[in-house]
Amino acid sequence: MKTALLFICLTFAFSIGSNAQSQKSVQSEIRPDGSSKAENYVEIKFDTLRCNFGTFPASDPIRKYSFNFTNVGTAPLIINQAFASCGCTVPSFTKEPVKAGESGTIDVTYNGTGLIPGRFSKTITVRSNAKNRIVRLVIEGEMTEK
Repeated sequence: MKTALLFICLTFAFSIGSNAQSQKSVQSEIRPDGSSKAENYVEIKFDTLRCNFGTFPASDPIRKYSFNFTNVGTAPLIINQAFASCGCTVPSFTKEPVKAGESGTIDVTYNGTGLIPGRFSKTITVRSNAKNRIVRLVIEGEMTEK
C-alpha cells in the first residue's frame, strides 16, 4: 500500500514538473507584446560582395566603391563595425539604424599612394545585429607602374 502511494505521488510530481517545463518553453517563444521571435529578425543582404577595380596606373592610385545593402528583415539593422584588412583601405558607414525594407551603403576608399604596384585583394569585415552577424566584402585590382 505504501509503495503504491509512493509511486502515485512520484508520478504526479513528475507530470507536474514536465508540464511546467513545456509551459516555460512556450512562454519563451512568445514575447510580452504578443510578437514571436520569428516576427522580429534582422538580415542584411548586399547587392554584391566583391568589387574588382581592374587595372589602373599608380599615377591615379585612389579608387572608391559603394557596397549597397538592404535590410530584408523585420527589425532595424544596426551596423556595429566595418574595418579593413589593411590601412590603405578605409570603409565608412552610417551609424543610424536602417529600418526594415530600407537600404544603405558602405563606402570603401582604396588609396594605393606609396604602395608597390601589383595585384591586391583587401577584405572589409562588417559586423551588425543581423542574423548573418559577420559579412566579408572584398575589393581587388591591379595597380601598374606610372
